[in-house]
Amino acid sequence: MEEREYEFGLDSFMAITAGPDGEPIGGDQVVRDTVEEGVLAEQVGIDSFNIGEHYRDDMMDSAAHVVLAAVAARTERIRLGTAVTVLSTQDPVRLYNSFATLDAVSDGRAQLILGRGSAIESFPLFGYDLRDYEEIFEEKLGLFVELLRGGPITWSGRYRPALNDTVLTPPLPAGHLPTWVGSGGSPDSVIRAARYGLPLMLAVIGGRPERFRPLVDLYRRALAEYGHPTDLPVGLHTLGYVAATDEEAMETQWPYWLQTFDRASRERGWRPPTRAQFDAEIAHGAMFVGSPETVAQRIAPVMRALDVDRIDLHYAVGQVPAGQRRESIELFGREVFPRVRELLTADPGEHGPPAGSAAPGDVVSPVRSTHAPTVR
Repeated sequence: MEEREYEFGLDSFMAITAGPDGEPIGGDQVVRDTVEEGVLAEQVGIDSFNIGEHYRDDMMDSAAHVVLAAVAARTERIRLGTAVTVLSTQDPVRLYNSFATLDAVSDGRAQLILGRGSAIESFPLFGYDLRDYEEIFEEKLGLFVELLRGGPITWSGRYRPALNDTVLTPPLPAGHLPTWVGSGGSPDSVIRAARYGLPLMLAVIGGRPERFRPLVDLYRRALAEYGHPTDLPVGLHTLGYVAATDEEAMETQWPYWLQTFDRASRERGWRPPTRAQFDAEIAHGAMFVGSPETVAQRIAPVMRALDVDRIDLHYAVGQVPAGQRRESIELFGREVFPRVRELLTADPGEHGPPAGSAAPGDVVSPVRSTHAPTVR
């Protein structure tokens, strides 16, 4: 049997971090620190380094392609992508230009995760109406898939000017710029990814990750229905932090996690975070925090249970200082991910579509997308 390939990546939202005096450092320094973190990630064997997209005062990740290009100039192997790109408020043409250029600069190492955006500050910033949340993503995703296939492109839609026999540059060689669809748990999003034949990235920031397995099964049934291969990769984005011991990792991450989720709870109407919630997330939820062996022993069974090919960890939540973030990156690359790979090789679990997978034409789920444009 052919050995299964896995991808182990790290994600950054380029959070403002604490300096030696405990006070937040400048955003310009955060940008430079993130470039160094991406370079370090390659040095310690990480497969991919991915940057999010936010427009707020505590995160500096509003221009991922620029930061990734700086990392590309100092690396040779590591894949460089996003986590995620808010396609709804991006121009697909400009996005193509930026990441096709990054792909050329990096000699074929660029990748993307496209999502609707759980953080919605980009909608008013760029003049989009939240009432168009679903429709705008559907249209722009369809256009972006067309752009990936190469030109000339003739296209018209509602949310950007039409294209008439347009050729975009630089050209993408066949198979370059792998593009995933990100989902926070919506069956419609999962089915949309399958309809376009794109890999699926599930974002889990709370609760047991294993509860997402029905969505993985739904995705593979939908792939079969739409006539795509059912072994397209599935990934998991979640949270993690590693230190020398379990106690050090937990006590370092705790105050910054609390600060981050306390702000989120006030902004989004969530219940206030507690230490009991933090401990529960580490014990059996969506936070992989602890010593290298503890974290590896938690990651491997979750990847088996979800039958995923890729895991990306947001490697330090909140204002964790730069030195400790770098230590976490080193431990993930040198100890955690090699150990997870070892555990998965010894016991990979089942892979592929679940028993009773749908054949083309079968009904996938009672939850169906209301948008089904033909993709040529």
